[in-house]
Amino acid sequence: MIKINNIHKSYGEKNNQFEVLKGISLSIEEGDFVVLLGASGSGKSTLLNVVSGLEKPDSGEVFYNNENITVLSDKQLTEFRKKNIGFIFQQYYLLPNLNVEKNVKMGADLTNNKEYEKIIEAVGLKEKRLKYPHELSGGEQQRVCVARALAKKPAVLFLDEPTGALDEETGRLVLDYICSLQKKLNFTIIMVTHNANIADMAKTVIRMNSGRIVSTHQNQIQKSAYEIGW
Repeated sequence: MIKINNIHKSYGEKNNQFEVLKGISLSIEEGDFVVLLGASGSGKSTLLNVVSGLEKPDSGEVFYNNENITVLSDKQLTEFRKKNIGFIFQQYYLLPNLNVEKNVKMGADLTNNKEYEKIIEAVGLKEKRLKYPHELSGGEQQRVCVARALAKKPAVLFLDEPTGALDEETGRLVLDYICSLQKKLNFTIIMVTHNANIADMAKTVIRMNSGRIVSTHQNQIQKSAYEIGW
């Protein structure tokens, strides 16, 4: 379980600070699929960064089971992320001089996973494992990112606008791969998106506004990537 207690986060100089997170508290169950919704500037990406350990809050606590990651040193936090956390962003961040297999192997090497080729196959890129990023479509590049993130065998997968740069067909395909892999591997998903339709795929939907959580609800039925609107 992830437990977030009274998180505050501001940016800017001391006399000109802008408070982005204003006392966020919530709990996320293991294996959950959480979607964070809200307008630009609502604080959802900042919350994602704090909960994932990419940024430290000004105050408050983030617990993974009984471990408080907000008190870890930078070195300890890096080690924690390496062992537990996977990231997928709107931008692909693939190394252009490495082929598909080697890009994915980078993630696998962080946790000494020797079975990363199974992940490449699972995302449908077995036949393109020797291709370089510039030889792939946008959807294929995003699937490489999915494979690289999951090759670490993370406990929690964080996604920040993963379909933002994709067309509808490719976006549905990528989401379908992520959800099918979650069912097989049972990791937790926490996703930020502007596409409110994707919330129909989630188990838990959290809406934010002006740095606060304004509503949380559970979907009784989780739709597939091909059942939602776009």
